[in-house]
Amino acid sequence: MSTYEKSEKLKLIRESERLNKKEMSQLVDIPYSSLANYESGRMKMSFDAGAKIFKLERFRKYRDWFMFDEIDPEAGQIAPALAHYGQGETTSQRLGKKTG
Repeated sequence: MSTYEKSEKLKLIRESERLNKKEMSQLVDIPYSSLANYESGRMKMSFDAGAKIFKLERFRKYRDWFMFDEIDPEAGQIAPALAHYGQGETTSQRLGKKTG
């Protein structure tokens, strides 16, 4: 199981959704400079900023992964595609060997 810093997680979410910083900042109504500072780790994201992000349905699926390092695909809680979350636990159906 991979553990990322919040700044890295935010960037992975944005990149997995194929958004640039400007697009995401406009979508979630957070100033571009604040988003850039959150992603770089220069500034800690406020609760209000997190609420703006995870209130949107598009990003809600990443909430548990972002906050708790937990996923529950059956409940719609996943890790971003770029996070490589749990790759060591994946087994190839064809080869029967672990991958990742």
